[in-house]
Amino acid sequence: MAAFFLKSSSDWPALGIAAALLTALSAFSTTAFAADVLVVTDSRHPVQSMAGARIIELDRPALIEAELSAGLPTEPGLATALVRQRLSGGQGDLQRQMGLAYQGVADAWGLGIAKIPAVVADRRYVVYGEPDVARAVARIDAYRSGQP
Repeated sequence: MAAFFLKSSSDWPALGIAAALLTALSAFSTTAFAADVLVVTDSRHPVQSMAGARIIELDRPALIEAELSAGLPTEPGLATALVRQRLSGGQGDLQRQMGLAYQGVADAWGLGIAKIPAVVADRRYVVYGEPDVARAVARIDAYRSGQP
């Protein structure tokens, strides 16, 4: 956590001290508190996101797999070739998406998320059931500001 020190000096005019105090206090705004925001949900529980929040959709891997397997032929050899073609197409975009989707599920599992939607701040504070991410972050910030 950042610490702010003010040096008292007769060289500083009163306005300079006030500006330094304002700068120090602005660091404690909600944007400073919400430095690391993670939202865990799925496609059936949409959320109203905010800038900088990482969204994890727990059903995203299954949706990507469904897209990957859509319209496959019944012959295993042809199906395998088509899946490989789909995975290598688009400069590996589908592979990257799949990796990120599974990493998100692992991250949510590692945090012990119990319900969705869940808004997690700084991997420490969580609000369950609030689809408005900004409102959930404000609740976390209000809680944190009351703690020593």
